[in-house]
Amino acid sequence: MAPNKLPVTLNAIRDAGSRIAGVAIRSPLLRLDAPGAPTEVWVKLECLQPIGSFKVRGATNAMALADPALLARGVYTGSAGNMAQGVALAARRRGVPCRVIVPETAPSTKLDAIARLGATAVPLPFDEWWAVLRDHGHPAEDGHFIHPVSDPAVIAGNGTVGLEIADELSGVRAVVVPYGGGGLSCGIAAALREVAPGVPVYGAEVETAAPFAAALAAGRPVEVQHRASFVDGIGSTGVLQEMWPLASSLLAGSVVASIEEVCAAIRVLGAGAHVVAEGAAGAAVAAALGGLPGVEDGPVVAVVSGGNIDPQVFRTIMQGRIPRPRRRARQTIGCTVRDKPDR
Repeated sequence: MAPNKLPVTLNAIRDAGSRIAGVAIRSPLLRLDAPGAPTEVWVKLECLQPIGSFKVRGATNAMALADPALLARGVYTGSAGNMAQGVALAARRRGVPCRVIVPETAPSTKLDAIARLGATAVPLPFDEWWAVLRDHGHPAEDGHFIHPVSDPAVIAGNGTVGLEIADELSGVRAVVVPYGGGGLSCGIAAALREVAPGVPVYGAEVETAAPFAAALAAGRPVEVQHRASFVDGIGSTGVLQEMWPLASSLLAGSVVASIEEVCAAIRVLGAGAHVVAEGAAGAAVAAALGGLPGVEDGPVVAVVSGGNIDPQVFRTIMQGRIPRPRRRARQTIGCTVRDKPDR
């Protein structure tokens, strides 16, 4: 299952913007009330997209460009929850059957959303789920596979976030984006390189799994330990090989936040901006609030990538406590879950 070629042009990103219009919204860009922050912080609220995540952009663009003959057999993806919803929404709009391979630790909030959109969830242990992303599909699955990260159409759709930032806020000094697989951060960086050259884009990671920071330190992708946490939208055991050349050339670096810093950032968003953010989004805001290398003045934009957080987890954070990871049973109430596929 060979990966797709990855270069993404400005024209491809602009064309994606035309394709996703009417499905994805032009999300608000607001200044964050954050006393004590080292610089002016703005937040790009992708959590307000129809599925509560930026993933609707890339998924919609990828489905629009897919061969209809391949889609007739159905579509599937691998996702911790947000890309699952993006592909499921696009599939439902086209009347295409959809399956989603998810890690067994995927939160019920995201699993329930997958079910509401009419898709079938296929849970796998985390390492086996990650192999689907690494290998670009699963041998037991049929249908058209949409890679959640390294599909050029997905990256181009994600890049429309960068065009909106450049269009709406002048003088941006830096942008910080959650780094899960690199599809969002690289898409935004590819767009800004063309329309706002000189604006650095940083990947935000969490201490429980920071593969991009480790790869930058080693000069190549390396395997890292993954510890489960409520920050389920980012953090893996390594940087995808095909994404490394793109990420290492486009991104200015990685800023790694602690679990405590992510929780504090989510509280700032909730109490100060009335915004519900999931853990990955909190990591980006935490990075901006903590200061970025070489950025001492001017606006910094943090991309609030999604808001699909378990209500109990959000309540725990807003009460000033740190959620503890829980291993989820294979059967989840309210979600259609199919057995692990035969190999």
